[in-house]
Amino acid sequence: MSETAIRDDRAAGRLEAYAGDEVLGHIEYFVLESPGRALVPVHTIVEPAHEGKGIAGSLARELYAMSAREGVPVAPLCPYVVKWAARHPDEAPAADPELLSAAMAWLTANPGRF
Repeated sequence: MSETAIRDDRAAGRLEAYAGDEVLGHIEYFVLESPGRALVPVHTIVEPAHEGKGIAGSLARELYAMSAREGVPVAPLCPYVVKWAARHPDEAPAADPELLSAAMAWLTANPGRF
């Protein structure tokens, strides 16, 4: 199998892991604009044939690296990303409760988005 590459498709709200042309998994997210800008992961999905290979962790790690490069926090609503962040506090700063509340309110107001 080819080396795994991770690509951000910001327009689609997907951070995707690939091997060649095959999508192995992805994180669905949105960009919260108010009360402050944040990346908000909602779902992490790994294709069944690729589970247990560290793909979800690689995606979570890249999401936090992306947030650091962009200078914006992550407000995780995805249960996997919440657990990953708790296990990697050196890479995943704690989320601001106000941003988490705003992210949940946005998601509730936009139920068809995810």
